[in-house]
Amino acid sequence: MSFASRRQFLRNSVAAAAAVSTLNLSSSFAPWAFAANEGPRFKISLAEWSLHKTLFANKISNLDFPKVAKEEFGIDGVEYVNQFFKDKAKDASYLADLKKRSEDLGVTNVLIMIDGEGKLGDPDAAKRKQAIENHYKWVDAAKFLGCHSIRVNAYAEGSFEEQTKLAADGLRGVCEYAKPHNIGVIVENHGGLSSNGKWLAGVMKTVGMDNCGTLPDFGNFHDYDRYMGVEETMPFAKGVSAKSHDFDAEGNETHTDYAKMMKLVAASKYSGYIGIEYEGSKLDEYAGIRATKALLEKVLKTL
Repeated sequence: MSFASRRQFLRNSVAAAAAVSTLNLSSSFAPWAFAANEGPRFKISLAEWSLHKTLFANKISNLDFPKVAKEEFGIDGVEYVNQFFKDKAKDASYLADLKKRSEDLGVTNVLIMIDGEGKLGDPDAAKRKQAIENHYKWVDAAKFLGCHSIRVNAYAEGSFEEQTKLAADGLRGVCEYAKPHNIGVIVENHGGLSSNGKWLAGVMKTVGMDNCGTLPDFGNFHDYDRYMGVEETMPFAKGVSAKSHDFDAEGNETHTDYAKMMKLVAASKYSGYIGIEYEGSKLDEYAGIRATKALLEKVLKTL
């Protein structure tokens, strides 16, 4: 190898190493992570639950969601909620329509939030097996739509240790099905022991699969310190949910210090979407989403 060729090889090697170092190295399975040449480390997505009142009132449908996200809010990443198309998981025509609508708009389908499919940590082995299998169709739907993950719940019963074992068993069952499809199975702190950051981190370690992760939610820790909970679960994060309720005159969320939260997010190895999930009642849903987006954009500029 000539000196010039060797010098170019070294340059290329350094550049490649630098690029790899910018990725989410918490897992080798990381379709949610943005490489350095794909844009900013963090992008904003919209969780469909932010519009649940509008959807339940039939003012818009699930098929309209990508268009509303893009045209009303300028957001090009969407996070679906399965209850708004609960009977469509195996409907090829419906899913093809939804996929085409999002693609035509240049909207990325990020994930599907799954509820109502049974307890993955049910102490009854038969019920737990059924709950695991109930999630398979949503893995398939997520794969077809181009999502990187499904968000699941880790509900269980028993002692702290028993629930760890049961939830991990259920999650592992879904992850084993999802792995060949390159789909992540991620757990939100969403009530019960899942809203205990230490417990949820322990479950992740017990599962021990690279397509199993967390979806830290800023506002779902209840009696648990939310900042500590986010810090404990960020090492396993494959998504982040920026929960919001109310805002002060300066546009800051009154329950969560977004600047403090996003510093915790930025201190981790996570790169990907930060999902807006507005759940307030003082502002209507559209205004609440806009207020949350404005706050997130302001905070992201400081990172």
